[in-house]
Amino acid sequence: MEPQTCALCDADIRVYPTVYDRWVSLAMTELPAKAVPERFRWRLVKLQSTRSPVVVDVVAVRVRGIDPLPGDLVLPAHQMLCSGEWAEGRSVKRPLLPDISE
Repeated sequence: MEPQTCALCDADIRVYPTVYDRWVSLAMTELPAKAVPERFRWRLVKLQSTRSPVVVDVVAVRVRGIDPLPGDLVLPAHQMLCSGEWAEGRSVKRPLLPDISE
């Protein structure tokens, strides 16, 4: 199965469920924690059956609580690396002119 691609920048992404019933798009490569802002740090956790060592599912968990060491590898959210989203966000968030018709 091939990885999904981002609709804005055509980069390969990994899409995983989170522990709070949402989905997150993650980058394909891990980066050191010092290169990734806190809000974009994720890790993958393997869920096992209670009576078996078989991995049942993999979920994405945001890195919080205990900060990783600067050299620890984390998965950045694709949103941090997406050049298309950055460009679109820059064009959409232009300051609007004040309404002076009143």
